[in-house]
Amino acid sequence: MPAEVLLVSIVRALVEVALLSLLAQGVVGLLAGAARGSNPVYRLLSIISSPARRLVRGLCPRVILDRHVPWLTAAVLFWLWIALAYAKRLMCAAPGGGC
Repeated sequence: MPAEVLLVSIVRALVEVALLSLLAQGVVGLLAGAARGSNPVYRLLSIISSPARRLVRGLCPRVILDRHVPWLTAAVLFWLWIALAYAKRLMCAAPGGGC
């Protein structure tokens, strides 16, 4: 497997982990209700997804409210995941892709 394909696969896996932890955090937050801050599973998922949320918060304008950042982060991660899948497909379909 070429190094470029391996790198895209690794980045795609990291994006996938961040996206799934963000979605799981939302589900646990809905189930836990107001006590979600004291839920250890919710806190663990928050720690896993916090780098992606901080990156999106840093890149988006201040007009966007903090409560909307997780939704924006999920959208960005989803489209990044799709783009990386497309890039990997193009790399593997190229002559000599070797996937």
